[in-house]
Amino acid sequence: MFVPKYTISAHLLANITRINSLIRDLNDRRFPKIVLVEFESAARAVSAYASTSIEGNPLPLTEVRQLLKSNPINIRDSEKEVLNYNNALEKLHHLLLTDQLEISLELILNIHKQVIDGLLPIYDIGKLRQKPVVVNDPKSGNVVYLPPDADKIEVLIAGLINFIQLNKQTVNPLILAGIFHKQMVIIHPFMDGNGRTTRLATKVLLAKMGLKTFNLFSFENYYNQNVTKYFQVVGEYGDYNELVKSIDFTSWLEYFTGGLIDELLRVQKLLPKSGNSPGTHLESHHHKILEYIKLNGFIADRFYAKLTKRAKATRTQDFQKLINLGLIKRLGKGRSTHYI
Repeated sequence: MFVPKYTISAHLLANITRINSLIRDLNDRRFPKIVLVEFESAARAVSAYASTSIEGNPLPLTEVRQLLKSNPINIRDSEKEVLNYNNALEKLHHLLLTDQLEISLELILNIHKQVIDGLLPIYDIGKLRQKPVVVNDPKSGNVVYLPPDADKIEVLIAGLINFIQLNKQTVNPLILAGIFHKQMVIIHPFMDGNGRTTRLATKVLLAKMGLKTFNLFSFENYYNQNVTKYFQVVGEYGDYNELVKSIDFTSWLEYFTGGLIDELLRVQKLLPKSGNSPGTHLESHHHKILEYIKLNGFIADRFYAKLTKRAKATRTQDFQKLINLGLIKRLGKGRSTHYI
């Protein structure tokens, strides 16, 4: 039975109190959908960049952003890692909107399958490892940690999930998410992709903490600012079998919640400015389209032409901009084309 050792220190309690205050502030504010659409896309890019960069992916953020916009067919493994992570983020976000997503072994395996698709042999994708592995220091290459034996993994994950389910009504969700994160790193259940899978699964638990703008949140960014510190606090050093009874989660929970504060402050600072870019600014003619749809349920180009003196090609661009921002959708083809 998994019973993690941790203390609600003054530092941890202060962090939780601060996070709850920041969440209330963000939830009380209202942002135009146009702002949220742009920021959600930007947050996914930061998450995909940061989480893969932690694992050694060399792509800079500028290249990651361009990659996610172009979505090329012929790609390198480094690009595949980024695209996989972004796709997994999108799928998780849509599932979270249903409010039915819960941590389970099936979910963890599905996340791993998405993250590592095309990067490992098929028998290692979406499956718990069947072989022993070691964790090396990324700088020296020396072995620093021996994870549990492969035959213990399924039982250890079941114990972790059971702990989450039994305590979700009584233990603060921030603590549960932090414990899950570190314990998954300790178990090291996959041949590769452990960190990326763990961070995505942790996002599912964090989404339960009541942050309405969670899809704008990139907690991976904090860890990527000091990868050495992250590995030092989230990981363990030595043999799991010798360490298991003495592992204390307190210092990690303090660091984990501190990172959430850092990210919440970043989001809080950026949100008021995120609607000012040329790509999201709406002119009066864009508003005419939206107002017409609000009154009539849909609009076609022939109706829009009566509302404005803009040329045919320009009107097409106006529709496309609103489509790109997620504000309208194109239906039909040819003369029956219309927008809702």
